Amino acid sequence: MKKIFKPTSILKYIFLIILCLIFAFPFIWMVSAATNSRIDILRGNLLPGIYFMENLTTLLDSRPVISAMANSIMYAIIGTFASLFICSMAGYGFQIYRNKIFERLMAILLLSMMVPFAAIMIPLFRMFSQMGLMNSVLGVILPSVSTAFLIFFFRQSTMSFPKDIVDSARVDGVGEFGIYARIFTPIMAPTFAAAAIVSFMIYWNNYMWPLVILQRQGSQTMPLVLAGITAGYIIDYGMLMAAVFIFTLPMVIIFITQQKRFVVGILGAVKG
Repeated sequence: MKKIFKPTSILKYIFLIILCLIFAFPFIWMVSAATNSRIDILRGNLLPGIYFMENLTTLLDSRPVISAMANSIMYAIIGTFASLFICSMAGYGFQIYRNKIFERLMAILLLSMMVPFAAIMIPLFRMFSQMGLMNSVLGVILPSVSTAFLIFFFRQSTMSFPKDIVDSARVDGVGEFGIYARIFTPIMAPTFAAAAIVSFMIYWNNYMWPLVILQRQGSQTMPLVLAGITAGYIIDYGMLMAAVFIFTLPMVIIFITQQKRFVVGILGAVKG
């Protein structure tokens, strides 16, 4: 039987299409602006142009884009793996070994989310400078390697993890870390994928802390390069949009390829 679309259904689809276009417009405008000259952008031209290669060449000649992209990728990958390992173990431990003390610690940890990073930035800077971690990978990733949100996210997801499996593995002689590494991690793969996207995005978009901790020119990340482009009196918007396009592309690719796992992981945490 052929499906008959009701007028209300057609209106819903039209509404959703308009809504999608509204949300997608900034990205579409960014891509279009990256192909236009500065004058065309200031004139409000929304159509694609022919200046993308010129903007890209100007960008590569005037800014350390390649080294900044390499630094951003390195910091994001190392930080993401470290965050997944630490936060997943913490969330797993808070739920599997749940007791009153851990519940109070979790409450304190969640309260720490209310403290803005600017309030702890100066003490962190003094501590890291005394430890000799300026302009280092550890100096960049350590403040974000363990976040209350990711620990809570893994804890909520672990609520749906069958505890009977843990008890059976203990009876079979599997150690506690073996249960985490060989049983918990494969079963909770969608949760790890969702957390990886969130953690990668945090490190990829991080601006304030790298601005403070990275004082050597060759250690800059892409957000710092983008900020440098907008710091002049005359801004080349074509070059700026080309830089933003390059900076945004990895996150778009990661989200498109991993969106199913991301949704499954988020739903698992919500159900937990």
